[in-house]
Amino acid sequence: MKHWEKDLPAGYREAMTIDAKSDKKLIVKMTLASLAVLVVFLALAVLWQGKKMLAEPMPLHLALGFWIALIAYLVLHELVHGAAYKMLTGQKLTFGLTLSVAFCGVPEIYVYRKASLIAVLAPFVVFNIVGVVLLAVLPGAWARFFTLIFLGLHIGGCAGDLYNTWLYLTRFQDPRTLTNDTGPVQTFYVPERDM
Repeated sequence: MKHWEKDLPAGYREAMTIDAKSDKKLIVKMTLASLAVLVVFLALAVLWQGKKMLAEPMPLHLALGFWIALIAYLVLHELVHGAAYKMLTGQKLTFGLTLSVAFCGVPEIYVYRKASLIAVLAPFVVFNIVGVVLLAVLPGAWARFFTLIFLGLHIGGCAGDLYNTWLYLTRFQDPRTLTNDTGPVQTFYVPERDM
């Protein structure tokens, strides 16, 4: 199955554009969603590990490791998007960082729904697995606390990816849907009804 087109085929129309760089309302909504997820995970972490954390001092190397892991995660998250796009399309990738979004895209092509959905969800799946494994193997209350906070930041940071997934599952269900993904901007194209 072909995963992308170099040019937009005849008979397609633009259906929607998401601009995570310039759409202020979208940026506020994604930020609020991210903060809500973080608050839930913070509450879970305190409820689950709070008493145990009070009984042991916080290891400074864990706190430092947490911040280093977050910085590495920002890069790795986008690299996972890129790896999925590269495997599915073989095309040139674009990476970047703005005040509102870190991004990876394939701006010179139009990607079919299935391939785009795989690339959008790849970091969500990969880092949820990593987080759950870390929760299972790391000893100590503080390590579990920081892992839960990491998971909250990760899932909250996937707000845009999850929004795109929701759009694919509800509004753009046609497998012929194409997306031009520049990174911060995704434009969805759908075939005209009577092709």
